[in-house]
Amino acid sequence: MKARIAVLPGDGIGPEVTHEAVRVLRTVGKRFGHEFLFTEHLFGGASIDLEGVPLTEETVSACTGSQAILLGAVGGPKWEKLGVRAEQGLLSLRKRLGLFANLRPIRPHPALEHASPVKGSLLSGVDLLVVRELTGGLYFGEPRYTREDAGIRRAVDTLDYNSVEIQRVTELAFLLAGRRRRKVTLVDKANVLETSRLWRAVASEVAVRYPEVTLDYMLVDTAAMRLISAPSGFDVLLTENMFGDILTDEASVLAGSLGMVPSASIGSSGPGLFEPIHGSAPDIAGRGIANPVGAILSAGMLLRHSLGLVQEAEAVERAVDMAVAEKFWTRDLGGTYSTGDVGNRIERNLGEV
Repeated sequence: MKARIAVLPGDGIGPEVTHEAVRVLRTVGKRFGHEFLFTEHLFGGASIDLEGVPLTEETVSACTGSQAILLGAVGGPKWEKLGVRAEQGLLSLRKRLGLFANLRPIRPHPALEHASPVKGSLLSGVDLLVVRELTGGLYFGEPRYTREDAGIRRAVDTLDYNSVEIQRVTELAFLLAGRRRRKVTLVDKANVLETSRLWRAVASEVAVRYPEVTLDYMLVDTAAMRLISAPSGFDVLLTENMFGDILTDEASVLAGSLGMVPSASIGSSGPGLFEPIHGSAPDIAGRGIANPVGAILSAGMLLRHSLGLVQEAEAVERAVDMAVAEKFWTRDLGGTYSTGDVGNRIERNLGEV
């Protein structure tokens, strides 16, 4: 296979972890006989510094002309002080590429029980996938404004969903659940929100077409509690944009570190975008101590979801599992190995799986 992959290193530790992910993809290409062409482009704060905006048309064009996009991290306090949010580039790119679903798998490794604040006994059997709607809801709703009247300030954000937006991400959740343990939990706030009641109505219609998959409903506050107290009971969690944003960060503690968790943002066609869920961590940027596992596992998701290379994706996942079991850990996990050390070990393990 030949594939063009757009690389957006971004800000902070983004270039460091992305470098390791690209190395792993190159090794996969050599081992399995694929030709991956990587092109690197400005994004986020790095783009603001040179172009004045977080997302240029040149970068958009490069992304749309690729089969997949690998992203490092974006944003930081430097650009917030300038009044330009680097994260707006990410929201805009997702919208323009039609990336309506964000997939975040959580599968704690037995060797990392010490790194999670959750009891090891509760981590046994945890293998869940959060499917988060990505281009609707509060983050994109209109109207949105801040105004002042008679000395009273008011800010408004609008939570807006339609049935088409809900149906397409729900269909994906059911499809993925059918390949797993066949259970979808819709997380919402249907006791309060009209939008959540619409989510339930559409999900129940979709469920009829997937009789082999069980659908249940859970209020978001209960789900937040159950993610910590009984996480093994979940298979696929389906939720709207803001709830998914919050719950996936909460769920990351099950894996021991934000640095361990990958994600995929996909649409109905075109390239998917793959990135670790951690931020740019400017406080450790350039020190060579960032955890590259989330970025490398994101590269594995790229192989599976954008290129259809399941065997290759599984090889990456096994190579990571081996490195974790061998205690090749960065500081966030209690280890002493550098970003490059961990990447080297995973790359070497690819030759053994």
